[in-house]
Amino acid sequence: MLVLTILSVLLAVFIGLGLYLRSLPLLELKSVGSLLTSSVWKPFKGEFGFFPFIMGTLWVTGIAIVVALPLCLLSGIFISEYAHHRVRKIIVPFVDLLSGIPPVVFGVWGVLFVVPLIQEYIAPHFVEYATGYSVLAGGIVLAVMIFPLIISILLEVFGTVPRELKDASLSLGATQWQTVKFVLLKRSMPGIIAAIVLAISRAFGETIAVLMVCGNLPEVPHSVLDSGYPLPALIANNYGEMLSIPLYDSALLFSALILFIIIFLFNAISRIVLSRIERRMN
Repeated sequence: MLVLTILSVLLAVFIGLGLYLRSLPLLELKSVGSLLTSSVWKPFKGEFGFFPFIMGTLWVTGIAIVVALPLCLLSGIFISEYAHHRVRKIIVPFVDLLSGIPPVVFGVWGVLFVVPLIQEYIAPHFVEYATGYSVLAGGIVLAVMIFPLIISILLEVFGTVPRELKDASLSLGATQWQTVKFVLLKRSMPGIIAAIVLAISRAFGETIAVLMVCGNLPEVPHSVLDSGYPLPALIANNYGEMLSIPLYDSALLFSALILFIIIFLFNAISRIVLSRIERRMN
């Protein structure tokens, strides 16, 4: 078991090392700073600026979390604390059903419904013209995709809160909402943070559905209505088709390395924050 555990941990190390070695041809010619801060993406001229793709990834992921977290948190509280057990038996299977839908179906739904919604009803209030293919569309589609993951984890976390604590709060005269606010949420805070971490980690790497609705323009988004080009979409759109261009293979694998490092750093920082919160609670 120790050997298998070490192998599973080393797998992540081997992935990162392999991506780094395949990125070396580009890193030997360009500095990491110039690659990360440049916005010029002209592969035919040997110019590889990853800043627009990094910002596109952050925009889409940030919008998805902002949209999904409040809805999922309130939905989880309702299902766990307020819904009748018959209603719960109906809602939970439908939530689980969302997790089994292929990403391409979410992408098609985004193209047919989310993009026209943004183009015809939301964007005209802010800009003169917009195609609807934007980081907002990608964030909304991605938010729906991570709904079942967050809600399922929250239901498990809320289920671990001892019933005695909630009964004690109610017996002291607290309302149902005060009990949820001061007992359930406070006790479940480490689990809620863990759910957010897992959701963001998945959101960072989602590809097919996002690339179908984001517009895929290598430009830095300045608003939610601008088109974006996340790193996973860059890899999925171009790997295997334009590798005859010098350094293009190395550039795409360097983008995968960037994504790998972003997710690794985010998870590491989240673990540190989570451990401090748990120590304060104990």
